[in-house]
Amino acid sequence: MKRKAILGLSALLLLAVALAAWWFVSAPPSVRLTQPQRGPAVDAIYATGTVEPVRWAKIASTETGRILDYPAVERRAVAKGDLLVHLDDAEAKADLRELEARVAFLRGDLERYAALVERSTVSRQAYERVQSDLDQALAATAAARQRLADLTIDAPLDGIVLRKDGEVGEVVQAGDVLLWIGQDRPYWITADVDEEDIPWVEPGQRSLIKADAFPDQALEGEVSEITPMGDAINKQYRVRVMLPADSPLLIGMTTELNIIVRTEDNALLIPENAVAGNSFVWLYDDGTAKRHHVELGIYGRGLVEVRSGLTDKDQLIVDPPQDLQDGQAVRIRKR
Repeated sequence: MKRKAILGLSALLLLAVALAAWWFVSAPPSVRLTQPQRGPAVDAIYATGTVEPVRWAKIASTETGRILDYPAVERRAVAKGDLLVHLDDAEAKADLRELEARVAFLRGDLERYAALVERSTVSRQAYERVQSDLDQALAATAAARQRLADLTIDAPLDGIVLRKDGEVGEVVQAGDVLLWIGQDRPYWITADVDEEDIPWVEPGQRSLIKADAFPDQALEGEVSEITPMGDAINKQYRVRVMLPADSPLLIGMTTELNIIVRTEDNALLIPENAVAGNSFVWLYDDGTAKRHHVELGIYGRGLVEVRSGLTDKDQLIVDPPQDLQDGQAVRIRKR
């Protein structure tokens, strides 16, 4: 009798396990639900850029030479035409004097040959050879004068000296940048925007700015210019964002930009994990899951704007199962 009772209890346990397994396999999947909410949505284009003066010049040497004088001083104002850098010109002056002497000699020679040609003492060809030598000497003299002038570098515009590189006595090569000059205000940020985003950018749009030097300040600017020709290699367009006069940003600072291209004050928003694909969600409809197409807009901070296809009262399935089928029965998961 005792043995029969134990066998009966075992059978009940096996039946319970079998029923539990059947329920686990065949029961409708459990899902969590949410509803759309209303709130602001901002569509922004991200870019990075550098603060620059609106008017500035990068000044480089066109000649190789030793710095003889360097009157430019950082932060000091200069006027157009002021001396900035003077390279050693002793050798250039000597070369010019030698060429000028040769020109003077050839001019005298040419005059003598002209008189001899009139008396038929020398040929016309001899006269023309002297004329050719004079022309070459004149061209060489003009080049020497230009080289001498290039050893003295003047300011191309009014402004302040932003930065100088090099010291008196240092030898610089042709092409070496010696200093930067720019006007103190206004400033703008020169940024590169990807070509797929540039159609949405327009002058006058507001831009939110983040700079490591001012992490707690809300900085803003306004799109001022968009270059009409992009970089075909990097697939970017240059955009300039004008800064207000009281901006604390300094020349040369790197920044991150969010250019505001569209705002919606009362957008319909759903969680990102309620979006099952690029254009559809799963709705909960009286115990079943319904695949539903929507038009999505702005993504950001875990929320997605729904531009059409939903109402505030719709119930959405969050984190839908991968194998969920249209019309399949589902049960609501309790929190």
